[in-house]
Amino acid sequence: MTQAARFRELLGRDGMIVAPGAYDCITARMIARAGFDCVYMTGAGTAATLGYPDFGLVTMTEMVDNAGRIAGAVELPVIADADTGYGNELNVSRTVREYEGRGVAGIHIEDQGFPKKCGHLDDKEIVPREDWLAKIRAAVAARRSADFAIIARTDARAVAGFDEAVARGNAALAVGADMVFLEAPQTLEEVAAVPRLVNGPCLLNVVRGGKTPDLVFGEAERMGYKLAIVPGLLMKSVVGICEQALTDLKATRRHPPLVKEMTVREVFQISGADEWDALRTAFRTPEAKRAAE
Repeated sequence: MTQAARFRELLGRDGMIVAPGAYDCITARMIARAGFDCVYMTGAGTAATLGYPDFGLVTMTEMVDNAGRIAGAVELPVIADADTGYGNELNVSRTVREYEGRGVAGIHIEDQGFPKKCGHLDDKEIVPREDWLAKIRAAVAARRSADFAIIARTDARAVAGFDEAVARGNAALAVGADMVFLEAPQTLEEVAAVPRLVNGPCLLNVVRGGKTPDLVFGEAERMGYKLAIVPGLLMKSVVGICEQALTDLKATRRHPPLVKEMTVREVFQISGADEWDALRTAFRTPEAKRAAE
């Protein structure tokens, strides 16, 4: 079963999928080890690993390369940020083919102008509705498998209001999108209204300190959301831990205690050491194996 087919199967179940955000293979593996069913590749986190803010500075090939590495590191379906599709309908068509070819389960494409910025920052710009819908049509037509998910993200709430964002979401579903990602509703009433007003599956972006009020996942599930992404949890946690560890190292001039003590072997196991160790002698004859021991 492909990752895309696994994601479709998850969507068909009752309840809401929770997909923490990974920005590299280690964080993706940690999500899998923690027992989650889906991984979200964060665009902001990907940009940060390359030394850039989430201002549309990362190219399609850089994003696809990271998504492909993450998809290859875990057996879970990976949903990835694809920004604006990186151009017009031609670029969107290539974007879909590149992500799908790397084994990703689905992507979201937004209606911001280029260069885009994080959905929870101010002063965003959006393109005309029909320009975005043309991209969604192109994305749907470009996928090789109907299992590959096309998620329509609209940032219209911040620019043209909540009603326009809902209208864009429903228009995207009408031209073939599989799910609506209405970015940054600004009140709990708006958060609750999205699944009620949008005529299809909805994604909730959980960003601590962003435009959307904080709420527990059980509440979001009761509202009717099918997917909740938590893009910044691991990146923010790692940054905070690193800053504290480095401050302690500089102040004490000795290795500070860790949040979780781990042996070197345990660290390598996160990256698949057991699997690779098994290959060391897997292809030797029994006699050669005994001689190597």
